[in-house]
Amino acid sequence: MILSTKLRQGDSNTVMAEGGIQAADQEPDSPYYHYLDVIGGGHFSNTHELVAAMANDAPMIIEWLESLGVMFDKYPDGRMKVRHGGGTCRKRMHSAGDMTGAEIMRVLRDESRNHDEQIKILSFSPAIELLLDDEGKCAGAIVNNMETRTYLVVKAKTTVLATGGTGRLHYRGFACTNHYGATGDGLVMAYRAGAKLCFMDSVQYHPTGTAFPEQNVGLLVTEKVRGLGAQLVNIEGNQFVFPLEPRDVESAAIIRECLGSEKGITTPTGRPGVWLDSPMIDLLHGEGTVKRELPAKYIQFQRFGIDIAKFPMLVYPTLHYQNGGIWIDEQSGTSIPNLFAAGETTGGVHGRNRLMGNSLLDILVFGRRAGFAAAKAVKAGTKQGTLSLEHVSKYGQTLSETGLDRGVKSPMILPNYAIDEVKKRRWDVKSPVI
Repeated sequence: MILSTKLRQGDSNTVMAEGGIQAADQEPDSPYYHYLDVIGGGHFSNTHELVAAMANDAPMIIEWLESLGVMFDKYPDGRMKVRHGGGTCRKRMHSAGDMTGAEIMRVLRDESRNHDEQIKILSFSPAIELLLDDEGKCAGAIVNNMETRTYLVVKAKTTVLATGGTGRLHYRGFACTNHYGATGDGLVMAYRAGAKLCFMDSVQYHPTGTAFPEQNVGLLVTEKVRGLGAQLVNIEGNQFVFPLEPRDVESAAIIRECLGSEKGITTPTGRPGVWLDSPMIDLLHGEGTVKRELPAKYIQFQRFGIDIAKFPMLVYPTLHYQNGGIWIDEQSGTSIPNLFAAGETTGGVHGRNRLMGNSLLDILVFGRRAGFAAAKAVKAGTKQGTLSLEHVSKYGQTLSETGLDRGVKSPMILPNYAIDEVKKRRWDVKSPVI
């Protein structure tokens, strides 16, 4: 098995996930209620079969992670701590402080390295094009080694795409929470190969991205803060929205309060925002709760002289998640034979809005299913024909014939990340685009 990754192994949106992972494994809860919450949160547009698969596998995923060594938050008697997330009817959010994704990735990365004889890892080697055979089946990928600037042909009986979202394309000029590799590479490759996509018009803006200090702009302020009792208030100190609405509702309310009602707070650099009343957490749960439950967030603000246990955070919606993506079935299979996909690069499970804690669950449920299905196909003796990139040539020809070829290279891999304000001030020197 070859694991090819754009940056270092583990560099991903997963490692940046903070708040937690949902699973209905407590007495008052069940996958049935989890299913209903996901469907409602997605405004009833979700692919029902995918939601059922995710909700039903969730308790098993928690058990599996714990067996590998993930250290979830627990009570002294060993029971899991669970909290509410936005849009949920039961407490089912499992967390590891406010670094849940990093904790999960720590364990899974180490586990993969424990099998180095079976798993070869190619770092700084993003896939840039899928290979198809003469029967239209996926037969591997072209990989670009960014260190040696060479291209490798990787022939594979089955291929799994888990390339993440598109946040670093900065739609509509929004800051984002994503890591630097989130440029939608898998979507581009799959589309050119002829894979079916779905819900591509839908992206998620996380309600509480940092608006101040400037060095932290766009960074995620986990929904766990609101789950612990913090309220969103305007410049007058009034609460204007229930803090645990689904994310799209919460984000819309904040934007409306700032730009419509003009009751937001403006930073010294002109950014709008509202207060997230984090000191409320210590008032509700006792002094020291903020430091204990949100250690990373506490340190992140403390570096700039802001004690979030005593002073509220200034927040504004930030680009966060690609709801749509590659169409998959319940076993993570795409519309192209021998091509599987999982995680944020896929669409359907969340519909047009994702609930907190379901992204980590999504990648783990469908990542496992993709692995099992891919291995099953290999064992069944899948055959390959002659390798080809003819689909890429046809795609380029179609662009030219329709007048849509604008000379933009895709996938972009590592775009010029400088914001417009910086570009205006810089000398006339173009940054390289790999």
